[in-house]
Amino acid sequence: MCAKPISAAEGGRWVHACRIDAFAGRAIVPVFVAGHHLVLVQDDDGIFAAERACPHEGADLALGHCSGGRLFCPRHRAWFALANGAVSAGWYFRDLRTYPTRREGSGIQVLIDVR
Repeated sequence: MCAKPISAAEGGRWVHACRIDAFAGRAIVPVFVAGHHLVLVQDDDGIFAAERACPHEGADLALGHCSGGRLFCPRHRAWFALANGAVSAGWYFRDLRTYPTRREGSGIQVLIDVR
């Protein structure tokens, strides 16, 4: 079950994560935002943010790849739905924590829980 992302009204804060040009030539950009190690992933449907470490054994998801709305773990080939962090069938660990994103001018912002 995916945790519902926090909203700005519930104590979230929009924080600058990177410039859009950081995606030049790559689909996954590792960032450190407000104390959180995240990956930003650009896919056909937009830009998504998620925790950087795979919840299974902590593999660095910045070394994975994305395709068809999914982020693939570089260690075990499990994948996570970019839209909500749901883990692929056959894996029995928690879903990937995701964060809302938005484009603001030439930058990407991530909504972080500041409670």
